[in-house]
Amino acid sequence: MKPVKIDIFSDVVCPWCLIGTERLNKVLVSQGLRETAQVRYHAFMLRPDAPEGGTHLREELRAKYGADPQAMFARVEAAARESGLALDLSRQTMSYPTVRAHTLLRHAHAKGTQEALARALFEAHFHDALDISSPDVLQRLARAHGFTDEETLRILQDTEELATTRADADEARQQGIQGVPFFIFNDRLALSGAQPENVFREALRQALQE
Repeated sequence: MKPVKIDIFSDVVCPWCLIGTERLNKVLVSQGLRETAQVRYHAFMLRPDAPEGGTHLREELRAKYGADPQAMFARVEAAARESGLALDLSRQTMSYPTVRAHTLLRHAHAKGTQEALARALFEAHFHDALDISSPDVLQRLARAHGFTDEETLRILQDTEELATTRADADEARQQGIQGVPFFIFNDRLALSGAQPENVFREALRQALQE
């Protein structure tokens, strides 16, 4: 059987991306596809204009929606618990620019550590409340995923590398991807959002049939 190819568009400050990828991973494991699935993460930036130093998330959401975001957070946390994730959105009060994190993720694919690094970035942002735009933080995370400190710093300081990441994220929007997570199976079947596990299971069934 030909391995299933899965392209994932996500952002590391997106809680629904964490939930969606966890649900997909559970289905891959249950279907015996975890070891053979060819998964690749692609850059998508919810806030491509996010300033250095980040923004205060609650204040930003309150200004955007005109209400306290606590009810919204509670819904996300409940969905996370259903998937076995102990997500507490009160831990991380900031939203940081993600271009550097995505640039590192792009390079991790060739090392075979992209999925593990993506999980580490989610953990660092949501659980440890770290600044995942900081080169120092990214250096520490990257060490366990095949990068030397020198390599990480070179990548993160290269303006052309960062420009490539921004261009990738722009291309995703131009292709019609307006929200994340977004999944493409075998270059044919698209699925938007952190869908229930049964929806991922059906998508995989269809992809494998094709």
